[in-house]
Amino acid sequence: MLQYEFMVHALQAGTVVAVVAGVIGYFVVIRGSAFAAHALSHIGFAGATGAVVLGLSPVVGLLVFTVGSGTVIGALGSRIRGRDVTIGIVLAWMLGLGVLFISLYTGYATEAYAILFGEILGISDRDVAIVVLTGVLTLLALALLYRPLLFSSVDENLAAARGVPVTGLSIAFMAVLALAVTGAVQVVGVLLIFALIVTPAAIAIRWTHRPPAAIAVSAGLALAFTWAGLLIAFYSPHPVSFFITSLAFGTYLAARAGAALLPRLRRV
Repeated sequence: MLQYEFMVHALQAGTVVAVVAGVIGYFVVIRGSAFAAHALSHIGFAGATGAVVLGLSPVVGLLVFTVGSGTVIGALGSRIRGRDVTIGIVLAWMLGLGVLFISLYTGYATEAYAILFGEILGISDRDVAIVVLTGVLTLLALALLYRPLLFSSVDENLAAARGVPVTGLSIAFMAVLALAVTGAVQVVGVLLIFALIVTPAAIAIRWTHRPPAAIAVSAGLALAFTWAGLLIAFYSPHPVSFFITSLAFGTYLAARAGAALLPRLRRV
């Protein structure tokens, strides 16, 4: 399948998105920010569709809306856990804006469809370059923030007592997450990026409690789901995203079942 340029592009972009999603997903899960990450991807939909209506690149709208919203959400800090209702209300409004922008759009519906569900088999060299750029910037930012971010994610109160700028880290992390979502949306869409960010990390944390190992497992799982989904889809008429999310969900169920059975097997 590597003789086809569209498959080469899909593998290149999919690899970058999977690694970035797996790495940043670990911090999303341990910080309890899964719903905020979910909201960011949907808020990005409104920004992308608004940019399309104005004749701009969807990436511009994605970046403005996700980074802006991520900064506000990050400023909530630890209080985010008690503000799911507020985030949900804003999310619903943003989705309504997205629907409005789609109704105002006079071009082809396929562009709006691609924003929602991704277009991994139809991306160009330019799209791959954008994904690689955002991916590299995301990983560099996480590398710089790694130690204080991990500390504040595990015990925010202790980190604050030790002088770690918890609120600033929260804002920076959500901005980095927004950047990762912006790059990934072009490949897997706003409705499906959540699966790659959260599911592999949730599985990895069940297998190991050591942060470096969990991050490596999370990235490896995301990569395996993406590659396997592309391989299956190449020989199937069904969407790539269906296979990627199904593989992730099936593995998560197996991990939960294995975790439940392991204590019983040890007693036998």
